[in-house]
Amino acid sequence: MLTASLVGLFGVAGALLRFSLDTWLAGLTATTSGATTPRRQLLDWPWATLAVNVVGSLIIGLAMGGAAQLQLGHEWSTALATGLAGGLTTFSSWTTGTVRLLSQSRILAATANLASNLILGLGAAALGLFITA
Repeated sequence: MLTASLVGLFGVAGALLRFSLDTWLAGLTATTSGATTPRRQLLDWPWATLAVNVVGSLIIGLAMGGAAQLQLGHEWSTALATGLAGGLTTFSSWTTGTVRLLSQSRILAATANLASNLILGLGAAALGLFITA
């Protein structure tokens, strides 16, 4: 029961962090002009999704690697990995963001989105495990 409660609480925190970052970045990239410029296209890219996926990968790496070293109980490592990182990260936004870029014929941007989430996410998870080794 404690594990489920912690996962729920941490999940809410992760989801609220993601919402806050999405909202903040949307405000930064908002424009009054509908013009498509190279700068606008750079801003109109799923930066928030990349950020939360990389940070979430780092959190999971730290939680999994640090569980034994920090003597975290199973409930705390699960709350961090499944709750916080699970509520923060988003596979579905990553994939639909890529589809959106493809539908706009932005092949290079879609490829960069796929590659950056995969490479940086793997790197962040590895870093988390390395830090706690």
